[in-house]
Amino acid sequence: MNKAETYQYLTRHNIPYEITEHKAVFNMEELKEVELPYPEWDGKNLFVRDDKKRNYYLITVKGNKRVDLKVFRKQHGLRALSFASEEDLSAIMKLTPGSVTPLGLLNDNRHQVHFYLDAEFAGNKIGVHPNDNTATLWMQADDLMNLIRQHGNEGEFIEI
Repeated sequence: MNKAETYQYLTRHNIPYEITEHKAVFNMEELKEVELPYPEWDGKNLFVRDDKKRNYYLITVKGNKRVDLKVFRKQHGLRALSFASEEDLSAIMKLTPGSVTPLGLLNDNRHQVHFYLDAEFAGNKIGVHPNDNTATLWMQADDLMNLIRQHGNEGEFIEI
């Protein structure tokens, strides 16, 4: 699902959203140079896997937070975690580095990625890429979580 298909998908599912088009950004530092209407609700995404390459996770937190993967794995009873490869990102979510987004889970046809969403987003907006890093899509985080679950991926709000 590309950017246009993502917008169509959300419209078909009656999910309200706003779009902020911008230059391509590849990390949170570059995003600081972009004028966003809701910068406090922008999401940062970490696509990780366990040490056996059996389980994949997408962790989405507020942009100003850091995630200690050792602490995270212990809190959630997971095996050792590391960042997934570019090849895994492409094969599973059909994304490229810099465009990682929870909406990429809609491309995960095998439903193999577990989604963890920072509880601070619950009941609020979230800004995520629409499967392309040249825009930020703003929607309700609860709508996002419901879409991911309806698609068949496991997802939960967690304290980070």
